[in-house]
Amino acid sequence: MNNGKPPRIWVSNATPKKGEVIRVRAQIEHIMESGLRTDADGKIRPRNIVTAFEARLGNALLFIWEPGISISQNPYIEFTFLARESGDLNFLWKDDTGETLSAKKAIAVA
Repeated sequence: MNNGKPPRIWVSNATPKKGEVIRVRAQIEHIMESGLRTDADGKIRPRNIVTAFEARLGNALLFIWEPGISISQNPYIEFTFLARESGDLNFLWKDDTGETLSAKKAIAVA
């Protein structure tokens, strides 16, 4: 899915106070081929886009995104949430080929 490169994850504060707003930025490398283009021989390139992204704190779902073909390659997502408890932020991307990519980032609420 990403040519062996890990996702880029940024969290505004890994040790927030309870109730603080946390900003998260996540990006992966992905071709995001729409299936609407042709190659040099005139053959249609098969569609391969990221079809789902989800972010969880432990088992609690924080954010879900279902991008479409209009998203550019190397999709970037940014979202916020309120810090309520410590745990691992778990990220998961899925694409049309069935491949998945995951990442994790710990936060410790003070």
